[in-house]
Amino acid sequence: MKINKLILGFALAINAIAFAQSEKKEVLFTIDDKPYYTDEFTRVYNKNIDLVKDESQKDLNQYLDLFIGYKLKINKANKLGLQNNTKYINELKSYRTQLSKNYTSDTKVTKALIEEGYNRSLKEIRASHILINVDENAAPADTLKAYHQALDIRKKALAGESFESLAVKFSQDPSAKENKGDLGYFSAFRMVYPFETAAYKTKKGDISMPVRTRFGYHLIKVVDSRENRGEVTVAHIMILKPTVTTDSPEDKQKPKSIIQDIYTKLKQGENFESLANQFSQDKNSAPRGGLLPRFASGQLSSEEFENVAFNLTTPGSYSEPFESQFGWHIVKLIEKHPIKKLEEMERELDAKIRKDDRSRLITNSLTSKLRKKYTIKRNEKLYASIKALVTDKYYEAQWASPKDINAYNDVLFKIENKEVRGSEFLGELEIQQKANLKIKPISKLVDFIYEGFVDTQLNTYYNDNLENEFPEFSNVIEEYRDGLLLFDLMEKEIWNKAKQDTLGLGNYFRANQAKYQWKNRAEVLIASSTKEDVVNKARKLLKKDKTAEAIKEELNTKEVVNIMTKQEMVEEGTENFPKNVVMKEGVSEVYKDGEFYFVNKVIKVLPAGPKTIDEVRGRVINDYQQYLEDNWVSDLNKEFKVSINQDVFERVKSAMKK
Repeated sequence: MKINKLILGFALAINAIAFAQSEKKEVLFTIDDKPYYTDEFTRVYNKNIDLVKDESQKDLNQYLDLFIGYKLKINKANKLGLQNNTKYINELKSYRTQLSKNYTSDTKVTKALIEEGYNRSLKEIRASHILINVDENAAPADTLKAYHQALDIRKKALAGESFESLAVKFSQDPSAKENKGDLGYFSAFRMVYPFETAAYKTKKGDISMPVRTRFGYHLIKVVDSRENRGEVTVAHIMILKPTVTTDSPEDKQKPKSIIQDIYTKLKQGENFESLANQFSQDKNSAPRGGLLPRFASGQLSSEEFENVAFNLTTPGSYSEPFESQFGWHIVKLIEKHPIKKLEEMERELDAKIRKDDRSRLITNSLTSKLRKKYTIKRNEKLYASIKALVTDKYYEAQWASPKDINAYNDVLFKIENKEVRGSEFLGELEIQQKANLKIKPISKLVDFIYEGFVDTQLNTYYNDNLENEFPEFSNVIEEYRDGLLLFDLMEKEIWNKAKQDTLGLGNYFRANQAKYQWKNRAEVLIASSTKEDVVNKARKLLKKDKTAEAIKEELNTKEVVNIMTKQEMVEEGTENFPKNVVMKEGVSEVYKDGEFYFVNKVIKVLPAGPKTIDEVRGRVINDYQQYLEDNWVSDLNKEFKVSINQDVFERVKSAMKK
């Protein structure tokens, strides 16, 4: 699917940057009498100008044409009703929720939590635990009973009883019977926050006091502490597993056989990078000698690969062949790196905090500020009448609000211009009844629920009004809204049409056949080795029309891989075109390139000529999409009435050039 520069320029370059306007806001142009203003045009131009590589688009006259074309498409999308699409509404809502997090956080609290998380991430803790279950909303008596039970177990451990035996006997964590409470090594953000805090604050060999989490009370014994292993840079050679499911034992064993041959060549002293370049099937890393970007624990899709990489200790050393879910690998250690600096991890840590129990600390801090920002005056008479309705049946989840709630539909309190009615609080009381809260007496429970209800309403109001509070937030949301609409419109009007209009696609292909031509091609078998005499033998076998498998069988042994082969179709003038290949059937002379000797056999030559549409369908569809779009913008100019205030535009240009 093709996304053109307009979408990238106007919709996806989302940064909360407000452009200060020196000139007053004026109508720059209208589309069917709908006004578009100078401030939006100058803001978008200045924000995106560095992203535009086409110099013509930096010209203000050209940019105005692009901007109008963009707004024409948005008008078309709205005319078609794409803004009412459920998928569009949900995606916009999801993006707004994500972006709003930057405005609904207490930065001071967040910064402190980021620093704490970073400092903890420098260490990995190994701990065991014993869990005594107690519900988060349990009655005080049940909570106290669980706490004392945990205390009694701790006393037994401190008196010398084995923590592991106590875990097996008393822990209500189902896994304790098998692991004796051992949780292995973990770092920050791997456990619930209260548990993590206790683990990091408990000394090695000590047992914590009972720690309350949503699961119950824990006793934590810290067994060990070690440095975080940081990041590592490696290179690898990979042979992929078959992409097609096969029952053939030979096909299943082939990748393993190839990687073993390569491993044998490594042990014979051949160069890792050269072998990776020739034989690794990781197309991204093979041209760089198998080199991968540096990574930390948990960043790759294969734990097996990470463990092998981190277990290598000496730069330049390499592993034995091993299997991952993707295929077979040999890994070479290039360099080990210490853990990232705090400033490099801030965004990552911030994202983790928002998904963690720590986020409650941030929410509570913001709520406290909102309580000061907005004055809440409660209708005491209405509140008292609602409170009188709630009886002790609430504890058994048998309470119900009145069937006729009109008497309670007056305003209970206001947040600025938002009215919150008593009937809404009654609804909240019914919802919270399911939480099985045990606060007594019932009047205190109602007060507790009311305070939480007010907090929720405050946060909701604040979030709903971010566009009014922060102009830059409003601008970004508007850009994203337009970008989503434009994407859906392009998919409907251009991309899908280009794929489905087989007749139009065929006509376009035939009219532009000259753009889709093959150069001379050849099917080539290439044999290589670090030993010249072996390649000479291979050349003789090639001249006898021996197959690649037959050559390997004759020149290789179980212990030594002397020759490697590959057969492929190559096109003259392309990047992967082998050296010393002549576009003529036959066997080449032996030649050397780097540390390797090569011989080529050109099996078949295909002359230059036109490609079929099936051979270039993807490229033709892209070209046809662009052709349709270019003509479509002209049609939109006819469908909508565009009127430019030329005097206003001239003033904008003068102001922007200063």
